[in-house]
Amino acid sequence: MTDIIIINVLIGDRNFRLKTHKSDEEIVRKTVKMVNDKVMEFKAKFAGKDMQDYVSMALLWLATEQNKAGEFLIGMQETEEKLISMQTKLDKILQDGPDHPSGSEDASV
Repeated sequence: MTDIIIINVLIGDRNFRLKTHKSDEEIVRKTVKMVNDKVMEFKAKFAGKDMQDYVSMALLWLATEQNKAGEFLIGMQETEEKLISMQTKLDKILQDGPDHPSGSEDASV
């Protein structure tokens, strides 16, 4: 059984009928609200443009925010990998004990 539903959303001054999974409806509606809020913000800041300009500016802002979030996640993954590598090295040093300096000529510092 399919859980596809049709929802109506207003972006800027245009109505759209969208097909989406029932489980995605809330996030779609929240995203539409965020876009419309940004449209109103840009409309207040930059008078004299048409609605398509405001919608375009809002969508560019949203895409930029998504890229920032993606870069942050990539940085977090790289940090996690480095920490795991360091933990593995420390575990090996602790497992070998003080009698096996593991590559160091002088174990005492």
